[in-house]
Amino acid sequence: MRAIQQAEWGGTETMALVETEAPEPVFGEVLVKVVAAGVNPVDVYTRQGVAYNRVLDLPFVNGWDVAGVVEQVGYGTTRFQVGDRVLGMPWFPRAAGAYAEYTTAPARHFARMPDELSFAQAAALPLAGLTAWQMLTEVARVEPGQRVLIAGAAGGVGHLAVQIAKARGAHVIGTARAAKHAFLAGLGADETVDHTTTDASAAVRDVDVVIQMFGGESGLKALECLRPGGILVSGQAAWTPGLHERAAELSVRARGYLVDPDAAGLEALTDLVRKGRLTVHIDKEFPLPQAAQAHHLIAQGRTTGKVVLKVAEPT
Repeated sequence: MRAIQQAEWGGTETMALVETEAPEPVFGEVLVKVVAAGVNPVDVYTRQGVAYNRVLDLPFVNGWDVAGVVEQVGYGTTRFQVGDRVLGMPWFPRAAGAYAEYTTAPARHFARMPDELSFAQAAALPLAGLTAWQMLTEVARVEPGQRVLIAGAAGGVGHLAVQIAKARGAHVIGTARAAKHAFLAGLGADETVDHTTTDASAAVRDVDVVIQMFGGESGLKALECLRPGGILVSGQAAWTPGLHERAAELSVRARGYLVDPDAAGLEALTDLVRKGRLTVHIDKEFPLPQAAQAHHLIAQGRTTGKVVLKVAEPT
């Protein structure tokens, strides 16, 4: 099979299109022919060698977002049959090898792909969607009527978090550049803040929940938006020194978070898709050999929605 492989950690020059052996499913696993693979900021950090490398080995095939067709099922697998269209975020943070023509993983790392999504949209949903879903529903436990601030609301995780929070009855405030405010309003955001001209910590107060995907000083400042007892859920807590100490000073809560493979979460997301309450926006698609260009785009930090690799033609 073809795959984008790295022999060392570093820049995009380490990414090479190679021919390698296709994996074989073992008991309880499925072999998926990959049609599309999502590209996420974590892929960039991992390629650079600054994330999850303790559980990854070289040579390495990047990527965790997968949409494709079940090609083979391992012994004892009853969840899917050959020919089923599926999406998933297998193995995270261990290697899933999504930037390739085939991948294997436990059947419960996947869910059936809804007809309402293209393969590109389906590939864009799992990692960002599960991140948003788990942050909002399992950690923050968002309830109807609560005020939720989503930082970077037009990005991959953010644009899905806006919709999930609205589906749960929250009042949603999103930060993004002014040019993206109409996009956010179309997703259901109740208020928007231009983070390039306005300090959200000064403009937004007394929210119940903050969903924060940026670390450093911006993560610390976001704590000031919370009401006493409110909660900030951070995907970058490890890169935000002093987060928990500052939260204690302000009488608020801060929780670090890392997404898990989760079939139940995927099924909740696809149920929202089928009900017309969740859409997946694709910023740009690249063919598999142009994975490096996809990484360059992601690294700029200005995408609207998701970036996807086209791996094969749908069957």
